[in-house]
Amino acid sequence: DSLNPEDLWTWQDLLRDKGIDTISMPHNSNGSNGQMFEMESFKGDAIDILYSEKRMRNEPIVEVTQVKGTSETHPLLSPDDDWADFEIMDVRVGSRPPTYSKPSGGYVREAYLNGLTLEFTKQGNPYKFGLIGSSDTHTGAGAFDESDYWSKVGLLDGDPENRGSVPLTEENVDRLKEYMAAFNQPISTIKLDQGEYANTGFTQWGASGLAVAWAEENTRESIFQAFKRKETFATTGSRIAVRFFGGYDLSSIDLNSDSLVSQAYQKGVTMGGDLLNDNNKTPEFIVWAQRDKNGAPLQRIQIIKGWMDSNSGRPSEYVYDVACSDGLSVDPLTNRCPDNGARVNISDCSISKNVGSTELKTIWKDPDFNPLDKSFYYVRVLENPTCRWSTWDAIKRGFKPREDLHETIQERAWSSPIWYSPNETDVDVIPLGGTIQLRDFN
Repeated sequence: DSLNPEDLWTWQDLLRDKGIDTISMPHNSNGSNGQMFEMESFKGDAIDILYSEKRMRNEPIVEVTQVKGTSETHPLLSPDDDWADFEIMDVRVGSRPPTYSKPSGGYVREAYLNGLTLEFTKQGNPYKFGLIGSSDTHTGAGAFDESDYWSKVGLLDGDPENRGSVPLTEENVDRLKEYMAAFNQPISTIKLDQGEYANTGFTQWGASGLAVAWAEENTRESIFQAFKRKETFATTGSRIAVRFFGGYDLSSIDLNSDSLVSQAYQKGVTMGGDLLNDNNKTPEFIVWAQRDKNGAPLQRIQIIKGWMDSNSGRPSEYVYDVACSDGLSVDPLTNRCPDNGARVNISDCSISKNVGSTELKTIWKDPDFNPLDKSFYYVRVLENPTCRWSTWDAIKRGFKPREDLHETIQERAWSSPIWYSPNETDVDVIPLGGTIQLRDFN
């Protein structure tokens, strides 16, 4: 046994030498206290190309969302992202009592940016991974639907009183104390306007996520290969479908053509792939999303870009809206869609009718593209707002939603990135010990 993940990768390499291919998928990085995506090895050594290659050979995929929160980004890491504060679990996994988990080093967007930094300094990129979602329930089934959320671990959070979404009764208090003591879990309560609530941390959990792979056929071999090439995306439980392609001649494709997907494969790369500089042309991206027929309509598609400034050596990020619902257009000055007017009636969780889109599809060019900057692009698709599971719990029991919890959420999907690289001769590499500027959020 070992706490060092490099020992796991060594074992995987040994298996691979015997003809047994495996991959590992990091889990719950948001609760790792910044240890999942560090800028040095587990032992504190400098990351080098061999380390980066070994990690990517064995860890090509990372879980970005599941019951114990979402690991895309954090408001402290992405303060200009209006959608960053989504199902944040801010405690360390398994800590007793619950202990704050440092954001930096625990979220995938920052890891992507740090990967560019390491690559820029010729250390390789150990964070060039694809994305999936997972359930992480321990009940034999995933609680994917906010309106039908039952629990993560059964007895401990199996009813709304235990998980803190409705006030406790005297009977519930005694039963909860018994359950928590049996599992050596601390218990506390909090008094709010409607009564006394369990304050166990279960309120920070979200509904289960889903993993999606674009595979040629529904076989273990084909799905495994899709994971290895990172042609995957994640959702927060809604069955949104997402396509994402990058290339230099995609604008010649008719978005309404029956052969759209096959042409995009021929002329570009898909999510998880790499684009190389082509005579300094600006890359084009095809993004296509379809709603879950049982979920809310789509509100917008966004592309999140991260890049390493080839002059300053500074990593940056930006969120672009690229497709808007209801025939609305992106404001070219703000790169934002107008408000589509979608609302939620908190008294019964009904949502606006005839607002939002069944499908969104577009071809997008980066308006700020610099051919010298290494960069990545990934898609985020947002549904119209709907009630969070805790709000559903409350209205079903005849209470108002708990005042210190989000009443609504926007279900979403994330694609694996497409990475852009200039020719090596286009970049002046800053040696180790140079002037690379790292963002400090600790």
